[in-house]
Amino acid sequence: MTTEQRLSEIFRELNAIIDTYHPDSMAVEELFFNTNQTTGIRVAEARGVILLAGQLKGIPIAEYTPLQVKQSVVGYGRAEKKQVITMVTMLLGLPKPPKPDDTADALALAITHAHSGCSRLAGYYNLK
Repeated sequence: MTTEQRLSEIFRELNAIIDTYHPDSMAVEELFFNTNQTTGIRVAEARGVILLAGQLKGIPIAEYTPLQVKQSVVGYGRAEKKQVITMVTMLLGLPKPPKPDDTADALALAITHAHSGCSRLAGYYNLK
C-alpha cells in the first residue's frame, strides 16, 4: 500500500468509527523520539491523520506521553510492556490479555484518559 493509500484508509476508517460511536473525546499518545526513523515518520504521519480526523469532527483531543500512560495504569512511569498488559487485563476484567500488544497500548491510553477526569468515564467508573 502506498503512503497515500495507507493514510487515506486510516482517515476513512477512523471517520467511520467516529460516525458510528460519536465519542465525546479522543486520547492520543504523544510521540517520543524513536531510534528507527522510518517507523517514527510513519507513526507521525498516521498520528497527524488521526488528529486531523478528530479536529474536523470537533472532538476534543487529549494527548498523553508514554510515561503518563504507564504511571496511570501501572503506577510506575518506567514500567515494562508486560506490566502494562497485565494491569490493563486486570483493570478491565478481561479473560485474557489483549492481542496484539498495540491493542493493550490503546486500552491503556483509554484508561489514562478516564483517570484524567477529562472523560465522562471518570465519573461513571469512579476512576477520579
